[in-house]
Amino acid sequence: MAKLKPETMDTLARTSLSELQRPHVFVVDMINGFIKEGALSDSYIMHITNPIQDLVKQAHATTFICDSHNLDAKEFDAYPIHCIKDTSESEVIDELQPLVKRLIHKNSTNTFMAKEFQDQLPDLLSQFDDFVLVGCCTDICILHFALSLQTFINEHNLSDKRVIVPMNMVETYDIPEVHSRDKANQTACELMINNGIQVVVME
Repeated sequence: MAKLKPETMDTLARTSLSELQRPHVFVVDMINGFIKEGALSDSYIMHITNPIQDLVKQAHATTFICDSHNLDAKEFDAYPIHCIKDTSESEVIDELQPLVKRLIHKNSTNTFMAKEFQDQLPDLLSQFDDFVLVGCCTDICILHFALSLQTFINEHNLSDKRVIVPMNMVETYDIPEVHSRDKANQTACELMINNGIQVVVME
């Protein structure tokens, strides 16, 4: 669970999948390259696996998102080489692999921009109302996807649609003196709340 300031945690609503309206769960980047191996992996993220497993088992509709790059990816101007296409780094971790029914691959930090997602967006909007984002990293791939999806909803006045981020099912990495896990989680949480995203604790 992403660690937040106590005063922030106290404001988060508690909900369950059964209380949501036509939910679709997106499991973002729970892949080897961010948890088990490679330049951007952090094994600490593994602790959100069990609650994600439980959520996915309850859900009728789920999509797993996998970072997947070619060696010449533009993103590598900003990040170390990671999650190369057709390598183990770009694969869903073994613990969640049996639950994968649908996959989307992305070549940037933002799932919303991926062609596979854009191609599916009209169907997603017609079939689902609540879009639940779980996985990693809270302040990068979760945040970018959540903000873009919420902005799209706002632009088109889709009043029956919601973006929901359970803070007990997202996490980010920690690099001492470079990237503070706790600070990144707190900042991302505040940004999402301030932009109309439903930040919750999912029971």
